[in-house]
Amino acid sequence: MKSDKFLSFKLVPSSVVSTALSVAVSVVISATLVVPEGAFAASQNAAAATTAKAKKTAKKGTSRAQASAKAAKKAGATSVAAKDDDARPAAKKRRVSYTMNGRHRTAVRRVAFEPRQPTVGQAFGLHETPDSLMLRSGVAYVVDQNTLEPLFDKNSRAVVPIASISKLMTAMVVLDSKASLTESIEVTDEDRDYEKNTGSRLSVGSVLSREDMLHIALMASENRAAAALSRYYPGGRPAFIAAMNAKAKQLGMTDTHFENSTGLSSHNVSTARDLVKMVNAAYQYPLIRQFSTDRSYDVFTGKRNLAYNSTNALIRNASWDIGLQKTGFINEAGECLVMQTTIHGRPVIMVLLDSSGKYSRFADAARVRTWIDNGGADQQPRITSADAGGAGT
Repeated sequence: MKSDKFLSFKLVPSSVVSTALSVAVSVVISATLVVPEGAFAASQNAAAATTAKAKKTAKKGTSRAQASAKAAKKAGATSVAAKDDDARPAAKKRRVSYTMNGRHRTAVRRVAFEPRQPTVGQAFGLHETPDSLMLRSGVAYVVDQNTLEPLFDKNSRAVVPIASISKLMTAMVVLDSKASLTESIEVTDEDRDYEKNTGSRLSVGSVLSREDMLHIALMASENRAAAALSRYYPGGRPAFIAAMNAKAKQLGMTDTHFENSTGLSSHNVSTARDLVKMVNAAYQYPLIRQFSTDRSYDVFTGKRNLAYNSTNALIRNASWDIGLQKTGFINEAGECLVMQTTIHGRPVIMVLLDSSGKYSRFADAARVRTWIDNGGADQQPRITSADAGGAGT
């Protein structure tokens, strides 16, 4: 859990006193971070120096001298608080503190930072598998779309959470239902995320057409839109989830399971090999191709206009020829990306899962494209991953 602790200082309406106070607090902070055991003495010296400087300036009026003295006293009180912070138990000392100083007022903000829990792929050592492209994705699988021949393989059989990549299956189930795309769908409390408590720009009571809901679910990964689509399915949400799993079985996705339409559940799992089948199937739907590759889209919720943008930075890069894409992220899955794209005249399907940085999945996609452009796929058509029985390359 993150917690904020603020130490606030009363402002004095004088540029000189403000400067003196900034010096005092800066010395206190420096002493606290560098030499915790001498923080109290250092801050007392800083307070005394500040008082002397304030008195020298006070020749222009006794009121300013009094204000400066109060500022120095406040700085001295701060040193006591800093010393108390140093006396925290060892477990709390491991937390990282960040300090921010304002220009017109001096304040210290301490933010407790806790590192993110490892993803499923990290926990199982998928990132330790070496590969010739030095990808930051724990799982990578690239195939020629025409022949489905593997071009690059890294842990393609690993079953991992897939986050919002799930929305491609959501879209196929919605379109397979043949339900009217102009029908109005309303967001309710049932569409809130009660599992991870994520937010949404679609407030409860928003009303959009089924087509608009599908559009922003694919392009901007809008979770409440995907949740509402599943609730309006004939038979309700349970029937929708059953249809998602039935579609996966029909496509031969034997290592795939869905528990919701958004991908916020870590129990939505699949393999890179299965996702190639899903991407190839979704590519057959013109509406999915169009919606997933739009750069931006505006909707009217009945209350206000909302402008959405694509979650895929590569969509805005003219050098890429992308026919379908979907991004995804939850803590358990890491950063994920699937795409159909044409590289050097060859249509390929690219799956990158459990990437370790916000932009690393896009950088990995660029590495794969450069490798194919340079003829790497022709020279070494398949790279064996560790889960296929090899040592990895």
